[in-house]
Amino acid sequence: MCRETTPRIGDILQKLAPFLKMYGEYVKGFDNAMELVKNMTERIPQFKSVVEEIQKQKICGSLTLQHHMLEPVQRIPRYEMLLKDYLRKLPPDSPDWNDAKKSLEIISTAASHSNSAIRKMENLKKLLEIYEMLGEEEDIVNPSNELIKEGQILKLAARNTSAQERYLFLFNNMLLYCVPKFSLVGSKFTIRTRVGIDGMQIVETHNEGYPHTFQVSGKERTLELQASSEQDKEEWIKALQKTIEVFHQRHETFRNAIAKDNDIHSEVSTAELGKRAPRWIRDNEVTMCMKCKESFNALTRRRHHCRACGHVVCWKCSDYKAQLEYDGGKLSKVCKDCYQIISGFTDSEEKKRKGILEIESAEVSGNSVVCSFLQYMEKSKPWQKAWCVIPKQDPLVLYMYGAPQDVRAQATIPLLGYTVDDMPRSADLPYSFKLTQSKSVHSFAADSEELKQKWLKIILLAVAGHLDCEEIRGSWSLFQKEPEMLKDIHPEEVGLAERTWPKVWIMSTYSAIILEKEVIHFGPAFK
Repeated sequence: MCRETTPRIGDILQKLAPFLKMYGEYVKGFDNAMELVKNMTERIPQFKSVVEEIQKQKICGSLTLQHHMLEPVQRIPRYEMLLKDYLRKLPPDSPDWNDAKKSLEIISTAASHSNSAIRKMENLKKLLEIYEMLGEEEDIVNPSNELIKEGQILKLAARNTSAQERYLFLFNNMLLYCVPKFSLVGSKFTIRTRVGIDGMQIVETHNEGYPHTFQVSGKERTLELQASSEQDKEEWIKALQKTIEVFHQRHETFRNAIAKDNDIHSEVSTAELGKRAPRWIRDNEVTMCMKCKESFNALTRRRHHCRACGHVVCWKCSDYKAQLEYDGGKLSKVCKDCYQIISGFTDSEEKKRKGILEIESAEVSGNSVVCSFLQYMEKSKPWQKAWCVIPKQDPLVLYMYGAPQDVRAQATIPLLGYTVDDMPRSADLPYSFKLTQSKSVHSFAADSEELKQKWLKIILLAVAGHLDCEEIRGSWSLFQKEPEMLKDIHPEEVGLAERTWPKVWIMSTYSAIILEKEVIHFGPAFK
């Protein structure tokens, strides 16, 4: 049969296919070969110089030695793919059909023996690409390294909430936190921090005006990051959690690395002080020193950060230095409390019992009925922004702080017995209301109608004392009812509500607040 009139390749491949077994041996020794090249490059400068000179030649196509070593590994699956495609397009009655089919069987057998090795090689190829993207700064080309996830992300600054563009590479044993480079050629990223998976913790955070945030806390550094969407955040958290879990399972030292505590700031424990980088409390989250509680000002009492616990303190409370293990044993500025713990010095003075104003904002905000920023005015004083909290453990008291992380409240208002009234809408503060008791008047304004209604529903329960009942705390429910749906409410209940809640109602849709089938509020709702 003339090959010119009847083209065929199956018989040729069938004769050459057995020689593909040699590739199997090459694949088996590939890891050792890569490790050998790596060691020789690190230990022998002359070898490294020769390799770099050869890689610069045009014949190398600007590829590294490792790239060329990878090509034979990919050859078998490439032959298999091409031959499958050839058979799909070849008519079954073709003279080449049987030979091509037998060739495919031989090649597939050879490929199946090295599938796991090939997967490793594909991972190594990706590692090589990342290695070049990083400007060969970090030697990540190691068969034990596995890329889990990569992508763009925003990093929230430690001192304020400004967002900075960053790029993450998550591996099975480390997280590379990188800064993008504005370069047309060469490396694309600069490594800013390498955070080990060992000891890493992940926790969701909540920042005013900055959604989709989470915190990565490692021994080397703590990062607060912002994803592009809620889905992106969940994917990152899931990938990080899974990587941490697998890492500890493989090392037979599994422990729960995901912080499930309600404390979103994941403070460093006493045992870890100096061993783990803390999350810095931002400057704009406090208005006073978190140790001595003195107010900050721009001239005589400026903000400083303790490098051990991350708290914002004044210069008097940060006039100490201690060696921090996570920072290579360097002497770093720390607060008095951390200095005593790290250095072993203990203060014999007994801690005083906290007064009502000394309850920390973060302590009550994390376990509150409601909390948010509100504008506040008392009597004829000017409006000022305040962080307002009604804690679950003290639900009849409204605490007001200068910022969410303040360690002392600026004022408290016992809500029981107050009258709640709406205020005339104004252009500047349209969503306002006031609390009145005798000659005491406290005015508040929310940022939206929804936030205003949320506060009013809670305060209406508190001023009547219903929020203090342990059996209903946290279990009350609000049901909005249209006027035509209110016919089932008994007239006596209406009278009870009117006697219990005087001077509160404002014309709008009706609502009923129901606790365990008992109507405790009935009348027009705030709008």
